[in-house]
Amino acid sequence: MNETSGSKAMSSHDLLIVLVVALGSFMAGLDATIVNIALPTIAKVFFVSTVAVSWVLNAYLIVLVSLLLAASRLGDMKGYRAIFLGGFALFTVGSALCGFSPTLDSLIVSRVIQAVGGASIAALGAVMVTAYLPASQRGSALGIIAMFTMLGAALGPVFGGFLTSVLSWQYIFFVNLPVGICAVLLGIRVIPRRDPVAPSARLDLPGVFLVAVALATLIFGLTTVQSVNAGIGMGVLMVSVIFWFLFYLQERRSKTPLIVWDLFRNRAYTISNLNVMLIQMAMAGVMVIMPFYLELVQHIPTDNAGMILLALPVGMIVTAPIAGKISDVIGTKKPIITGFIICSFALALLSTLSAHSSIGHVGIYLFLLGAGTGIAFSPLNSAVMGESPQSERGMSSGLIKMMTNLGSSLGVAFVMLVATAAAGPKLAMISAHTLPSVDLAGAFDAAFLFCMVLEIIGIVLMVAVKDKGPVGSGDSEVVIGF
Repeated sequence: MNETSGSKAMSSHDLLIVLVVALGSFMAGLDATIVNIALPTIAKVFFVSTVAVSWVLNAYLIVLVSLLLAASRLGDMKGYRAIFLGGFALFTVGSALCGFSPTLDSLIVSRVIQAVGGASIAALGAVMVTAYLPASQRGSALGIIAMFTMLGAALGPVFGGFLTSVLSWQYIFFVNLPVGICAVLLGIRVIPRRDPVAPSARLDLPGVFLVAVALATLIFGLTTVQSVNAGIGMGVLMVSVIFWFLFYLQERRSKTPLIVWDLFRNRAYTISNLNVMLIQMAMAGVMVIMPFYLELVQHIPTDNAGMILLALPVGMIVTAPIAGKISDVIGTKKPIITGFIICSFALALLSTLSAHSSIGHVGIYLFLLGAGTGIAFSPLNSAVMGESPQSERGMSSGLIKMMTNLGSSLGVAFVMLVATAAAGPKLAMISAHTLPSVDLAGAFDAAFLFCMVLEIIGIVLMVAVKDKGPVGSGDSEVVIGF
């Protein structure tokens, strides 16, 4: 075992490649949160309802998630450099179009264009690292990228509120332009040209259609089932189940599938992907339920609540790069289990919160949850990519992002359902603002315990994975293009 390979510093050229990918992740994280705070302003400017303006978010999310697997397969066919930089350029153009949109309809169309480019950025981030950097530096690079992603997500509400109030809502999109232009120009200069890994493959268009419908109906159904139209939501979810089954059948018979199901015979590959979804479910669930606890139970103003929530992404920003580096030296299993244990402990602490809990304790618990997530998430990405054959690393990179987004959608839906069930039917009949704080706190505690169970499941699953040691320790590791 060559321990020195795991600790070798990146060259300046490798760091520049990581920087280009990280800038894409930063923009993706930023756009995931920067728009939310400007939606009321956009609705007022265009004289539209809250439901109508919500499609500025929904259209972006549905298109982005639906195209992740297609983008990763196109990277295999046409080359990662071309598809990644092309997607980056399209995302930047879409951002400009969003800022110049004169109507809500044109803004939504521009968001769709932005999402098509965003899918390429998101899907190919992990495989770009795997393709262009030595295996011994994979964890370190993925940790840096995770840090930039969370930094973007953390700064989104801050930037969004500042730009919307000081300038105008258009600038939440214009802020992408200088970053996008610089990243594309830098990428053209530093990312090497490599032959595609599967130039003769064809894009499985029926599979693209089926997974797009399956994901779109899943996201729409999960959103609708929590509203007064719960019956419609359940019907849409049934449609999603049907299309997932049709997608499975299509991929089993396709000669160039978007998902190679045989890879899931590998226990480590399957469990690592499941754990990506589980840890994202828990984090997304906490992020969606915590503002309600802070505002309804602790009676904290919205702007102050947002500052408290920053403790979670800050915890991840601090630990993700370190965990990535450590996993290069000792392997991925121990950091992943450690991260899940810390998350479980943090969620157990969160479940003890009441109306009289100290805000300082809330911040510490959220920081611990973010730290645990950061410790586990980078090695999880590295584990998935390490278990992938060279020809399927593009697909695996897209799959990681799809599992992440699925985790976010499922986490939000299930945590809200758990909280509602714990509070009882009175939460549906009476305004939450009129309920006693003790009743609400109990509902939130149940939601945090549900998230803790998700983390414990992740620990149990990970114990069943064989520890293979550092990814860069073996001579058999082959890096694409080298």
